[in-house]
Amino acid sequence: MEGEDKAGHAIGIDLGTTYSCVAVWQHDNIEVIVNDQGNRTTPSYVAFTNTERLIVDAAYNLVIRNPTNTIFDAKRLIGRRFSDECVQNDMKHWPFKVIQGPDDKPKIVVTHMGVEKQFSAEEISSLVLVKMREIAEAYLGSTVKNAVITVPAYFNDSQRQATKNAGASAGLNVMRIINEPTAAAIAYGLDRKSGWYSKRNVMIFDFGGGTLDVSLLTIADSVFEVRATSGDTHLGGGDLDNRMVNYCVKQFNRKHKVDISGNSKALMRLRNACEKAKRRLSFMSETDIDIDIDCLDRGVDFCLNITRAKFEQLNMDFFEKCMEPVEKCLKDATMDVSSIHDVVLAGGSSRIPKVQQLLQDVFKGKELCKGINPDEAVAYGAAVQASVLSGGNLTGKLQDFTLLDVTLLSLGVETTVGPHMSVVIPRNTRIPVKKKNVFYTIYDNQKTVSFPIFEGESKTTTENNFLGSFCLKDIPPAPAGVPGFKVCFEIDANGILSVSAEDKSTGQKKGITFNRDRRTSEGIETLP
Repeated sequence: MEGEDKAGHAIGIDLGTTYSCVAVWQHDNIEVIVNDQGNRTTPSYVAFTNTERLIVDAAYNLVIRNPTNTIFDAKRLIGRRFSDECVQNDMKHWPFKVIQGPDDKPKIVVTHMGVEKQFSAEEISSLVLVKMREIAEAYLGSTVKNAVITVPAYFNDSQRQATKNAGASAGLNVMRIINEPTAAAIAYGLDRKSGWYSKRNVMIFDFGGGTLDVSLLTIADSVFEVRATSGDTHLGGGDLDNRMVNYCVKQFNRKHKVDISGNSKALMRLRNACEKAKRRLSFMSETDIDIDIDCLDRGVDFCLNITRAKFEQLNMDFFEKCMEPVEKCLKDATMDVSSIHDVVLAGGSSRIPKVQQLLQDVFKGKELCKGINPDEAVAYGAAVQASVLSGGNLTGKLQDFTLLDVTLLSLGVETTVGPHMSVVIPRNTRIPVKKKNVFYTIYDNQKTVSFPIFEGESKTTTENNFLGSFCLKDIPPAPAGVPGFKVCFEIDANGILSVSAEDKSTGQKKGITFNRDRRTSEGIETLP
């Protein structure tokens, strides 16, 4: 069976917040695959009715008529806790119901065939991935098993694992989870043949429907080296839509004394109209748009003229926030704007004129690279990586293709003072990497020492992501601060994190291993 899997086509899937895209390497070229509606991108929507379950385009068409049972933005929930502040804020804008499940996991509640059912974000994403696999199979005329799936660069371990699980549930062998801006950089490199013979520093600005990623890479001799990565897993075009909807709700209430904030159908009609207005204001030459909706609520029509200037004013804080990861990336890579050869746009929201203007201001008027389709670049790069991993013949296109990545979040151990996060491997460290620190007991005659492992940038572990823990027991009696423990963090080229601790006095050693891309559901191995 393994041989059969390797012989089949390997696809690249950009699993987006609002739209998804699938591509394949075929006939010495990347082909972005059209769906059964003739579109190259597919809505990441799932709908439930009294008679059937609808996925993607069919579901998208139901969102206004059946808002409480049409699910979107699952990517904003995947791998998150229900109590997360961003989840609580998002719930105010969603017409569907989200409740707290076991272990603080968010559960989406729908009515399907007259019965109330609960779904996790992974299950919804899995249904979208099933459809993307079927789109590829219809085009290729054969079964597809192997895939590379992309995620935002700033996704943490649990979000990556949840995405991996969604792929497995969709019947896919997820060969690798790769970062969206890195995939876009591969697309840029292949399109331009850039850096094959000369070194180029490239910044990828990937602003999509729900996330923002910024990565700085150096491309030379077919080697893609990620120098720094930053971003916001909760900032995208959907936030701009929500801001416009809130403004329109207030205007409607002010003018007609009708509050539609509790009317899910009216809100979805308004959201749909606002998204279309945003696109026209952003992607076309028009500087003002009329938003007209017949009988929005209680027989009252909605009519509002919104200018590009007003759209920009409503969202200026978001636009300015988009520049923060850009500055952070440059600082982390210790590079000046003059060192950057190209700034590459990816993600549909990168088309917004104000975003492009602010980017150009940061780079002192530099022309932005718009040569690759921002909606398709990520799937394009993922398909290249899928072909490389499956042993595809890329001779003449990507000879000796190498991808060198970095750690996206700092990794460390919790110490009891605080609780404080003692960083062992800082973010943006090149992998593979191996680093060691020495820790000591804090009590006299301490018999047991626990090593909780976290990832994140906060100095306190309560705001970081817990990965797992292990203990050393039966420590010989000694004053506090005398027994020393050599703690080793190691990440291999596949992104597998291993942590071990050794009692320097006895030689006792224990540890834990996390496969950050392909971790099994058990997730943990303890060293003997």
